[in-house]
Amino acid sequence: MERKISSLNDSTLLSADYTVKEERHSERQPDIDLVQMLLKRQAELNSLLEITLAINKNSDSSVLYEMLEVVLRTNLNVGSMMMMVKQDKRFACVSRFGVPVESLAETQSMCATLAPLKTISSLNDFTDPSLQRFNYFVPVRHKNSTLAFVLIGDFNAVPELLSHELNFIQTLINVVVVGLENKKLFRERVHRERLQRDIELAGEVQNMLVPLTLPESEFFDISATYLPHQSIGGDYFDFIRLDEDEFIWCIADVSGKGISAALLMANLQASLRAWTSVERDLATIIRKLNEVVTKNTNGERFITLFLGRYNIRTRNMEYVNAGHNAPLLVVDGTVSSLKSGTTLLGVFDQLPFVNIGKQKISENTLIFNYTDGLIESFEEDIFITEEELSSILLRNGQERPEIINRGVLIDIQLSKMAKMNSDDITLLTLKIH
Repeated sequence: MERKISSLNDSTLLSADYTVKEERHSERQPDIDLVQMLLKRQAELNSLLEITLAINKNSDSSVLYEMLEVVLRTNLNVGSMMMMVKQDKRFACVSRFGVPVESLAETQSMCATLAPLKTISSLNDFTDPSLQRFNYFVPVRHKNSTLAFVLIGDFNAVPELLSHELNFIQTLINVVVVGLENKKLFRERVHRERLQRDIELAGEVQNMLVPLTLPESEFFDISATYLPHQSIGGDYFDFIRLDEDEFIWCIADVSGKGISAALLMANLQASLRAWTSVERDLATIIRKLNEVVTKNTNGERFITLFLGRYNIRTRNMEYVNAGHNAPLLVVDGTVSSLKSGTTLLGVFDQLPFVNIGKQKISENTLIFNYTDGLIESFEEDIFITEEELSSILLRNGQERPEIINRGVLIDIQLSKMAKMNSDDITLLTLKIH
């Protein structure tokens, strides 16, 4: 009897002990869940911190995408993912795992289907085969535009944590996309600043090329008008006194704009001044200039140029027109063109021919040099013929060169209702007494 009672008491004690342990376990379970939650939050914060540091270190976009993939795979147990980022007007896949490569047509069709979605959404009800691989759509938006989105598949989150984890994924891709967008804006700003600096440098170079003053003489008057379309232009003119009796002048137009065009002009000017100091033959000078242009541009740019030389004592003029707008020679009410010469500089390694123009200059001869900006305005669809320009010169030809330049510009602006601001304009007018 005593044994039975003892046995019963033992059993009762064991049962009571088990009940106490169960109660203690149930009391500790919320604490364990809370610890796991805190650890998970800590891991999430660490992930955000690492990605933010990578952005601040200016890491490449591929590094950021790889970090994002690691977080999704490891911390969030995502089985498949596709990240699409808007580039220009279309979305492009920048990162993926666990899914096959989509064709361009499939990708764009998928993006069109998802376009109406503006918030985190379930994809369970979509019938598109490309979307059936995924469970959720997670977008990143700015104002009224979707910048990027992530498709999440094989994602078995705890129901109570699903909303939080999807929001965390959205935060992650938001940080990555905004970081990359800021890098892009920074690069664009740097590019603009460099471009502005290039423009300033080109302007400085060009200011050094254009003669600040032109000589005064009892034998001739000369005046130039230079109107660059922008802060830098592709036109160039020069006047070089060779000795007491002779001088050379030129007017030129280089294809293209910017610092490279300005540097090419600077190089042309240096070469011209160097060769005219040691060489009198215009054919030799023009061939040397062509070699310089061809060597420096590899055929990617060309220059039109008119080069003239006048001897005050003999009144002889020689010239070479290398594909430039033919200057107009006005003598006793008649106008002729100075066309003899050669082709554009920089087109051929060796000029195929060079013809030297020669002219005896009588008293009160006007030589009007100009670039194509004076007679062509493609934006305004305005074109001045040589006959029209000749008539303008005949009306203004008795004035001083600076008045002639101004009169030509005003006449064209009024008669054609032209603004004349679509290209560089250079006028170089020489009046020989």
